[in-house]
Amino acid sequence: MKAVIPAAGFGTRLRPLTYARPKPVLPVGNRPIICHAVQNLADAGIREIGIVVSPMTREAIQAAVLGLEGVCIEFIEQPEMLGLGHAVMVARDFVGESDFCVYLGDNLFEHGVLDFRRAFEEQQADAAVALVEVPDARAFGVAVVDGRGQITRLVEKPALPLSNLAVAGVYCFRASVFGILETLSPSARGEYEITDAIQRLIEQGGRVAGQRVRGWWKDTGRPLDLIEANRLVLEGLRPGVLGEVSGSRLTGRVVVEPGAVVRNSVIMGPVTIASGARIDNAYIGPFTSVGRGSVIENAEVEYSVIDEGAEIRDMSVRLQECLIGLHARVIGHGELPRVHRLVLSDTSLLEFGC
Repeated sequence: MKAVIPAAGFGTRLRPLTYARPKPVLPVGNRPIICHAVQNLADAGIREIGIVVSPMTREAIQAAVLGLEGVCIEFIEQPEMLGLGHAVMVARDFVGESDFCVYLGDNLFEHGVLDFRRAFEEQQADAAVALVEVPDARAFGVAVVDGRGQITRLVEKPALPLSNLAVAGVYCFRASVFGILETLSPSARGEYEITDAIQRLIEQGGRVAGQRVRGWWKDTGRPLDLIEANRLVLEGLRPGVLGEVSGSRLTGRVVVEPGAVVRNSVIMGPVTIASGARIDNAYIGPFTSVGRGSVIENAEVEYSVIDEGAEIRDMSVRLQECLIGLHARVIGHGELPRVHRLVLSDTSLLEFGC
């Protein structure tokens, strides 16, 4: 089995963070989101991976996955953003006659994708789809499932959902699905919908397995989703202190990578501090990831994602639920209200006080 990861879009709902970088390279647990996807596929025994990119995202995606071991990655260009069905179609030459898994490059699954591969193979299905119960399914593809776990109907973003089972970000297919994809017409929103292809497969008598997601699943579509995804990933953190720590107290699951420095600080896990980061006279609270080369000095931060090369200094208030982009700077100078929540894009400068 091969895999296709669609990663051609920029993720407009995560602006301003995605003005300069595509969503799949944003960090969760100090790793680009797309690297979690590649690891999940490798753990399921799927090691030939095609990543669908656009001219705008190719360079950043290539840099993010550079050096990943145990997988063979090919980059496939999608010149226009015409929907998920189109993204799969441009990977046709890469897939050939193999069965394949489609894994959306901005999704995270606690238990990876092995369950979906097994359901596809063990049920000898023509397709398998990851499903998750949601309180309001109107923003998703929605599935109707019979008593045998087979999907009998699939509708994209219905105004009146027929169930609460939403399609999550993993699909498995036989190569024969390309024969259906090439006959599709664009939907009302001008996109080639993968759900339309699956519905047509059902109408032609194909077997489509609906496999429920175990554990958590997260679509990192909005800023708070990214912070929550970071929390979920850090829940599984394995502690390890390999950097320099002096005059500090570390409590709970804390990772200090080689080359990181922590001085005169309090770190309350789960927290991960990447190599080259410097924490000085600071408090780092739970569910925070600090990127490579970042500096946090005379400041308090918790439940936040701090990207590479960021600086947070001399803050008289605690920062909470923040997304701080690449090389962004947050500098404080005076008394301010008690807590701030920030989404700060790459290379920004934000000064408090005067």
